[in-house]
This record gives sequence, C-alpha cells and structure tokens, in this order.
Amino acid sequence: MTEPAAPAARTTRAERMTMPLAPQVVKDLAVEHGACIRPIQLRRTNLDTGQVDQVLVPCGHTLAHVCPACADRAKALRAAQCREGWHLEDEPDLTPDPATEDQQWWVTMRAEAQQLRDQADENGQDTTDFDELIRELDEEITGSGVRGNVLPAGKPTRRHRSTRRRQDTPDLPRRKVNPGTLGKTYTAPDGKTFRPSMFITLTCPSYGRVDHTGVPVDPAAYDYDQAARDALTFAALFDRFIQNLRRYLGHDVQYFAAVEPQRRLAPHIHIAIRGTIARSELRRVLAATYHQVWWPDTGVKYGDGDKLPVWHDQTGQYVDPATGEVLPTWDEALDRIGPYDLPWHVARFGERFDAQGVIAGSPDAARCIGYLTKYLTKHVGGCHQATTSAQHDHATRLAEALRYQPCSPRCANWLRYGIQPKDARPGLAPGRCKGKAHDADHLGYAGRRVLISRKWSGKSLADHRADRKEWLLRTLGVSATDPARYAWEPVAPADPDFMEHARRLLHAVADRARWRAALNEARDRAAMGDGPDLSATGKAA
Repeated sequence: MTEPAAPAARTTRAERMTMPLAPQVVKDLAVEHGACIRPIQLRRTNLDTGQVDQVLVPCGHTLAHVCPACADRAKALRAAQCREGWHLEDEPDLTPDPATEDQQWWVTMRAEAQQLRDQADENGQDTTDFDELIRELDEEITGSGVRGNVLPAGKPTRRHRSTRRRQDTPDLPRRKVNPGTLGKTYTAPDGKTFRPSMFITLTCPSYGRVDHTGVPVDPAAYDYDQAARDALTFAALFDRFIQNLRRYLGHDVQYFAAVEPQRRLAPHIHIAIRGTIARSELRRVLAATYHQVWWPDTGVKYGDGDKLPVWHDQTGQYVDPATGEVLPTWDEALDRIGPYDLPWHVARFGERFDAQGVIAGSPDAARCIGYLTKYLTKHVGGCHQATTSAQHDHATRLAEALRYQPCSPRCANWLRYGIQPKDARPGLAPGRCKGKAHDADHLGYAGRRVLISRKWSGKSLADHRADRKEWLLRTLGVSATDPARYAWEPVAPADPDFMEHARRLLHAVADRARWRAALNEARDRAAMGDGPDLSATGKAA
C-alpha cells in the first residue's frame, strides 16, 4: 500500500512577491489591458519639494508587432485627425503663434552672427568659426520651433531641364489657384444644404495578368522592373497628381491619404479629399499626370561575378578594378544626359480608379476612415501575408528586382552601373544598399504611410494629441501639472531603483486599470448629469 503524498507546502505572501514572473504571461496580460509592453522608466523629481517618483511612459511605437497598445492609440489618433479635417464648414485657422522671447533672442543672435560672417568674408578673413557658430545657432533655432535655415548663407545650384509636356500626354487646362480649401455646397429640393467630399482610390498600371490571389499568371511576362521603379517613385507621382488637381480645379485641394499594397504587391493609395470632383474630370487629370525621373542610364557595366569598383584612399573615389580609372561622379553622370536622351523612368497611375461621394457623419464616412487607417499599424510588406508558394515566389521576384534598382542618388547600386553615388564613401557595394526601399518590409515604397496636406485640419498631429489629453484631464476633473516644476531623467539598468521589464509591465497594467476605472466613473457621472458634457469626445487616449 502506497503512502499518501504529502500536501504541497503553501507559499507565503512574501514568497509569492519575490517569485520570478513568466515574461510571456505578463506580456499577454499587458496586451489584454491595453498597456504598453515596452514602457520607459523615468525618474521625476519635484523641484519644489524634492520628492522623487518613478513614472512609466509608453514607448509610442506605431507598429502593432512591436507594441499593440501604442500602435492602436496612434491609429485612433490618425482616425480622429482624418475625421476632423474631412468635412470642414469653415476655413482652418492657420495663424501662427507669436514668437516667444527665447525664439526672438535666438533669431537675433543668428542675424548678428550672419552679419559678422559677411564682414569677415568681405575682408578676406577665415570664416570657419563663423560658419560653425551659424550651424549651431540654426540647430538651436530649429529645436526651439523656428523651422529651417533662417538666413541661408547661399543658394544651392540647380540643374534645369525643360518643362515642356510630353507629347504622349494630353494637355491639362490650368487655372489660377485661389487659397480656399472648402468644397462646393449643394442644395437639395427641400432646401437642405450639404457639402459632400470624396473618397478616391488610385492604383499603379498593369504589369501583366494576375489571378485572384495577386500572383502573375505568367511570371516571365510580368514586368518586375517597371513594378519596382513605380514603387520607388510612387510618392513623387502622388505629389504631381495633387499639383495637377489643384491647378485644374482652381482651389487649394486638401487631402488625407494612406498608402498600402494591393495583393499583387503594387502600391495603391486611398485619398480622402475635401470637396467634390466629377469622375470625368478626375479621369482627365489622371491621364495628364506623370512623373519623370532624370537619372543616368542604368545599363549594367559590372555584372554578377565581375570585380566591382574599389575605393581608392588617395583620391577618395571609386575606381575601375581593371584599369584604375576613376568612375564618373554623380554630377558628371547627370551632365552627360543629353537633350534628346530619355528619362530613367516615367511613372503614371493606372487607368482604373474608384471615386465615391461621402457625406459628413454618414456610415460611409466611418467606413472610409476605417479603410484609410486599416493597415497603418503594419509594415507595407506585412499588409498581405503570403500563404502559398506562388505568393512567396512572387514576393521573392519583386525583391530581387528591387535589389539592384537605385533608390536615390546616394544609393550604392550606382556602382553596378559604373557611376559613383552622390557623397560616395568607402564600404559601398551594389545590392547591399541600406535604404528601406530595398527592404522586404517596404516593397520598394520608402515614403510616409500617411500623406496629409498642411491645411487639412489646421492642426499638427501633436495638436490633436494635446486635444485628446485636454479632454481626458477635463473628463477626469484634474488639472495639468506645470512641467517647469519637474526634472526628468531616464533610469539606467545600473541604478538601484531600476525595475525589470516584467515589473514595469505589472505597474503599467495597474496604472491602466486605475485610469480606466476613473474614466468609467467620470462617464457615469456625466450620464447622470453630474459631470462635463462628453458628447463630442472620442475614444480615451
């Protein structure tokens, strides 16, 4: 007869508090509660009382595979930005804030430094110290809210090319653009007025037939080089489209656009446009829109297996490995482009497009905003997962086509074509450019995922974030603290008060639960008429 097993000894509360935590369990708990899974620990010191507190700040990442909670909050913020600017009834107020005393002081110092530099240059003196001082002042001015170089030392030279339209492109009437941004107002038979807007989807042209999964029917006939170059220049083509649209319609068209790939992995763009445009007019603008890239010819000079150009330390340039001849520089290669040469690439949109009118506050408006923000939490290459071997092969062939396509004047791939990249440096090799356009996560598109016009809502993304913070503080009935009262510093792993990652996650979950309970309580008070009006608010931050 076997003896009964002894009962397991119970752990005390103190022992449970010191037991190691399972990282994945804590991470899943944080995701479930909507807490940041990569919180940053900061030490906050009250300058008045000397009290020191540990504060966990969300990482703020916009990709869901890095931090789901922060990505969802960034997505909700973009949705609010799109919603606020789409159907405006009044022109946005873009009056800049008056300059602060600090900004005025820095600009005055910059003006005096420029005057001293010009005087030294006229007297034939060395201006190196003044140039360094001006550079430092420009950095301070930019950091204090004054954009750009206030007083540029000189204008860069520019290579001019003919602006004559291509003969294979229809002409487009051009009207003087007025500064208005609002769309046309329509009146219904019952006298009701409304101001609709548009939701437009533009795509790239066809590179060959594809099936319902986006895989080419005949991979050998699919133009992967054209697809790669169109992806590389897609952002510039969209800029040209907006420019033509404004000139054709005669007013300052405002837009909120998001770029994502189709199943065939070619980029396409969803655009929310304030105001309306007839489909016939949109088709005419698309037919007349193109973007030419005047880059040197990319006939392969150094193929696979050939010895590639090498860096010559004495000259500081790349030379031919066989002859020792210095390769032409980027500017020299551009100067060799003759008036009768063809551009490196001409990008156009496809003939197929989708356009629909949208009324403010309608279910269609919410659905379109969902389309615009659907994939913002993913990489371009992660929007459509390859599930079949044919889809994997298609993605591999596109990546191979992108591997040796130049992505910019500084791309290392120019060495493959016997040209030194702009601002060449040692260590470059064709096919190993670190530009994100060559990364499989981006599929050739290296631009911003969200493209938004300056007068969309009259606010920056930081302004929208501040509005949400103000609403939350007002809802909870608390006031913002004066930032000048505190000193902030990061907590290093070697510091005695540093918390391990699992402990930080537990604190983040507790903070999230406490904030959510306070927000629910405030909403209950508002529902009973004992709190602030929450009818015009969105989701909590």
